Order: sequence, then structure tokens, then C-alpha cells
Amino acid sequence: MTFVMSIITDSASLAEFCHRLSNSDYVTVDTEFIREKTYWPQLCLVQLANKKEAKVVDAMAENLDLNPLLDLMANESVLKVFHAARQDLEIFFKLAKKLPNPIFDTQVAAMVCGFGDSVGYETLVNSIVKEPIDKSSRITDWSIRPLTEKQITYALGDVTHLRIIYEVLKAKLSETRREIWLEEEVIKLTDENIYIAPPREAWRRLKIRNPKPRTLAILQELAAWRETEAQKRNLPRNRILRDDALVEIAHHIPNSVNELARTRGLSQRFAEGPAGESILKAVETGKYLPDEQCPILPRRLNLPRDIGPVADLLKVLLKMKSTQEDVAQKLIASGNDIEKIAAHGETAEVPALTGWRRQLFGQEALNLRDGKLALIIKGQKLEIVEFEDN
Repeated sequence: MTFVMSIITDSASLAEFCHRLSNSDYVTVDTEFIREKTYWPQLCLVQLANKKEAKVVDAMAENLDLNPLLDLMANESVLKVFHAARQDLEIFFKLAKKLPNPIFDTQVAAMVCGFGDSVGYETLVNSIVKEPIDKSSRITDWSIRPLTEKQITYALGDVTHLRIIYEVLKAKLSETRREIWLEEEVIKLTDENIYIAPPREAWRRLKIRNPKPRTLAILQELAAWRETEAQKRNLPRNRILRDDALVEIAHHIPNSVNELARTRGLSQRFAEGPAGESILKAVETGKYLPDEQCPILPRRLNLPRDIGPVADLLKVLLKMKSTQEDVAQKLIASGNDIEKIAAHGETAEVPALTGWRRQLFGQEALNLRDGKLALIIKGQKLEIVEFEDN
């Protein structure tokens, strides 16, 4: 089917287009954005398609009312199909304060259908649509106007190809009766807490070795200050203050402007300014936070010293089952899951020991760990041998 190339730049056209799409069973959706110079992603384009038409919405067009688009995203009678939806969902959540619903993520569906871990869009186009993608517009500044015909064609391809990919994956999920597998992952993906960035939780993304609770308390205050400033000024975190500077300040606990100025990368002028004053206040707050309120990093899993070979054997089983059942390893069990099963067996609290994952892999992983079955090489393939109870 040939799609007429067009771009929407006015509110009336967008409202009409979204009204037509609202009568569709599904729409494919993609976004183009930039965020190198901002904290929040700057939405540039939204691409939308159904079975009959596809259009690009210029989200930067002057006086464009995006409410019809947001209403479409909230329309529960229309399935919204994305590929690797998380960043797109973040954008819509910021605009509407709620997530599109319902959704279908072709990257997750492809993992369920055996296309590998975190499969890329280009891979799916090549293997399912069997058409080449023009890569020349992949790295482009989508904020520059006017857009070229090549850019618009490239952007439209992200939703026209996606329609075919969705139809194929949907059919395969139905054939294999794995729709529930996808639904479980979509529930995780549409947890709104993922898309909320509380400043007081910002310290968790920083890497710090063997920190004491007091050091973490100071780091928590510093990171919260930086996160608040970054959100308020819409600047990348590192434009406010670099990660390594935050960690160094938390370790050295400066008590004065002069001590703060000794931090690598900070100037005397910075330390004497409003930012320096705020940093010293954050340090002071962290210093006197009650002990019971100081954050503590989660304890690392204490594994027996000789558990490594057991975990390695379980990983072999995982790879074997993944290949046999045509589903991505990452979706079945994580490396952390494997280590916990190796160390704790049935008492390990991991997704791999519940639901379809247990049926597919978890139970046999427990049996292998407990000596109730073995892996053997037969010809050039691995096979499972089960032992009699006696």
C-alpha cells in the first residue's frame, strides 16, 4: 500500500486526523525528539499511522494544539503500537500526566517470539518487512525547520513498517498462545512510577564505592538539589554539576566556600555563588540527618564461594531452553535470577520461579541444581536426562 506523504502543522488538521484514527483498531506511533541540551526531552515530531494512512505531526509548529493527539493516546478503544516504547511513553507522560493506554511494544513482543534480546527496529524491518532502511537521516537534528522530504520519508517509515511488524508478531503470539507473556511485560512498562523522577531518589543513579550511611545522606541531599535545579531550569544534570563532583563533595564534606572550591572542576567563583551556597546547605543537611534516616545501599547477594560453576551450568540450561522455545533469554531470567537460584534453590524470590517462566525454565533449573536431571551432549546438541527417584 502506498502512503501519501504529508505533515500536519495546524490544529484543525491534527484534530481531523486524530478523529479518523480514533475509529481504528490500532495506530502505530513513534516520536522524534532531542534532549542533549535539556533535562526534559524536546518533542519534535510524532508519527502516526493506521492501515489506511500515515502522517507526521510537527510538534514544534506554532500554536499547534496537541490535545487531540493526547486524547487519542488515552482512548482505550484504540491500541497504540510502539517499538521500544519507554522513551516515547516518557514524553507522553510528561505532556499528559498519564500514559497512553492500551499499548503494544513490538520490541518486547519480538523477544517473546524469539527475535533475541532487546531486538532493534532495523532488525525487525529487515527480517519481517524485508525492506532496507535509509540510514542517512538516523542521526539528524529534528528541531531544525524546514524538514526535508528525506527526513519526512524516514520518519514515516518508522510507523508504516511498524504496522506490518505488529500484524506479524500479533499473529505469532496468538499462534503460540503467548499473549499473556507480553501482557505481563506491558504491565511493568506502564507503571507510572517509572516515569516519575523524585529528586530525593536521584542519588540512586550515582556510582559510589563502599559508602558509609552518612556519606550517602550527604549525597542524597546533593543529588536532590541538583535534580531539582535540572528540572526547574530544564538543563541536563551534568550541566548543573557533574556526577564525579557530587561524589567527591559527599566524601570530603566541605564546611566552607574555600573548601568547596578545592573540588575538582569547581572554581572559586562557582563556590562563592548561589550554587555554592546551595551545595553547602545540602551538605549541612546531610551531616545532621538522624542516623535512622540515612540511606543504606541494598546488601549484595552473598553467594557461596564455589557457587560459580553451578550458576554457569544453569546459564547453559537457560540458553538451551531459550533456543528450544524460541524466546529471548533476557525475558526468561536475568543473571541475578540465575545466581539466586544457584545459591538458594526453591527459596529464591525471583520471577524465573513463577508463572510461565517456571514452566519453561525454572522448574528444570531447580531439578538440575538438585541433581534430579543432567545435561548431556548427544551428537552436536545438548539434551536433558532425568534421573529416576531411586
